[in-house]
Amino acid sequence: METLASVMRRDNRRFKPPPSSSAAAASAGRAPLVMAFLACLAWVYVAGRLWQDAQTRAVLSGLLQKSTGNLPKEISVDDKLRDLGCTGIGRKIAEAEMDIAKAKSEGYLWGNGTGGTGTEGSGRKKFLAVIGVYTGFGSRLKRNTFRGSWMPRGDALKTLEEKGVVIRFVIGRSPNRGDSLDRNINEENRKTNDFLILESHEEAAEELPKKVKFFFSAAIEAWDAEFYVKIDDNINLDLAGLIEMLNIRRGSPGLYMGCMKSGAVVSEEEQQWYEPEWWKFGDSRTYFRHAAGSLFILSNNLARYININSASLQSYAHDDISVGSWMMGLNATYVDDDRLCCLSAVQEKVCSFG
Repeated sequence: METLASVMRRDNRRFKPPPSSSAAAASAGRAPLVMAFLACLAWVYVAGRLWQDAQTRAVLSGLLQKSTGNLPKEISVDDKLRDLGCTGIGRKIAEAEMDIAKAKSEGYLWGNGTGGTGTEGSGRKKFLAVIGVYTGFGSRLKRNTFRGSWMPRGDALKTLEEKGVVIRFVIGRSPNRGDSLDRNINEENRKTNDFLILESHEEAAEELPKKVKFFFSAAIEAWDAEFYVKIDDNINLDLAGLIEMLNIRRGSPGLYMGCMKSGAVVSEEEQQWYEPEWWKFGDSRTYFRHAAGSLFILSNNLARYININSASLQSYAHDDISVGSWMMGLNATYVDDDRLCCLSAVQEKVCSFG
């Protein structure tokens, strides 16, 4: 049984009176003081950081003035490049400008004022023409026939070169390098010295369309001539008439000369003259204007263009189509001369089929 005292203590706890209003007021008055104190601390901290930053800026400004006090007010382009470490770039720009000037002097660019020969100041012997006669491993009898007819041989060939005209039989290498085919050509060339051997070209039927790129590249690297002539080995040439024609055209850059023609594109694989890239010639399936492949002539800068860009030039099934496609993208002057049409009835023609 609970005692009277314990009952009274429980009742006192249950009915304890709320705190007096004076205590609550004292507690509420302390909060603004705390907030004001914290605000002062924050202000002191920010002020200190600003003062430190100002001191740092002052020190850095003094050091900068000392280090730049001796520099000129105006900095040249060379000084700026040197400060940025760009002197290497400057050298490359200068080298590129020299390369452009060299390309212009060599006839690669138009409007060079050199007549398209690109030979002024080069120190190389200047020729009127390089004539390349296509030949193959089984054409020795044809070569001997040419040597006994329109093509000089021996000392006469050397004399013609001294007068500015080079003639060479053009052939590649055997698919089996160093075999009897290659050895026979090497032996024949030792006796006649009238071959231009294309070391990078494989003399095979399927590689024939690419031969023209190798010919013009090799010819322009070996001889600096105004004109480069390609002819097939079934053509009889009026050499004197061709030389006269080219002499008249001296100093004319960008000439693409030949018997100009066009024709149907053969899209049937089983037919002769099949063109694997026939679909590129549109719905009409007609070739663009181009010089017939039996004989055509390029001036120096056009041949040089082929040499420089040979790796990226598209070859078609026939070399005359390939050359015609390359000329379409250039500012070439097309010269359609009946005298270069070997099948024509023109009396003054310089070529005929043999």
